[in-house]
Amino acid sequence: MTEKSHVIVKICGLSSPETLSAAIDAGADMAGFVFYEKSPRHIDFETARTLGRLASGRISKVALTVDADDAALEGVIDALAPDYLQLHGRETPARVAQVKARFGLPVIKAAGVATPGDVEAARAYEGVADVILFDAKPAPDAAVPGGAGVAFDWTLVRGVAAKHWMLSGGLTPDNVAEAMRLTGARAVDVSSGVERERGVKDAAKIAAFVKAARLS
Repeated sequence: MTEKSHVIVKICGLSSPETLSAAIDAGADMAGFVFYEKSPRHIDFETARTLGRLASGRISKVALTVDADDAALEGVIDALAPDYLQLHGRETPARVAQVKARFGLPVIKAAGVATPGDVEAARAYEGVADVILFDAKPAPDAAVPGGAGVAFDWTLVRGVAAKHWMLSGGLTPDNVAEAMRLTGARAVDVSSGVERERGVKDAAKIAAFVKAARLS
């Protein structure tokens, strides 16, 4: 997924043509679109079609779902025509393998991290998911499984052996360089860290994040 000379940057939770264009103009590699009604970043299929057309050929499209069944995934794929599926729920390695086999798309699997044991548990997805995304583990009563702007102890994934992995959870333009230095990450994902208010992206923050990550 990454080359040493190039940092992969994913801007997640985009929901308007303006902020998608900002991500493209800033040079981000991946645009994430959320299909989860409990999230303030959720988009409907009509919006997905509009954004998908704008993104096509200009940036990789990632469809984020949470414990979605096959029928829901079919709808998402029909609307967005994504390049990746991001599974952000409690999907098992077997479910990840099933999704890959059925839909023929590479899969990013989110893994919540709060302890060394969580990092070890994520190894079950190696060789199944194409990318493991290490994110802050949500509280048991959290309404959504990510996008809360909470960081975890980045040293827990320092030197992680997984071949293709991405760092997320509480990243901002101000701390992404330090997070990459501490972990060795060459792929980073941000959502709330580039928002001016919950669920609303800020073009200047997107540009600043991409610049900070690429200078690391």
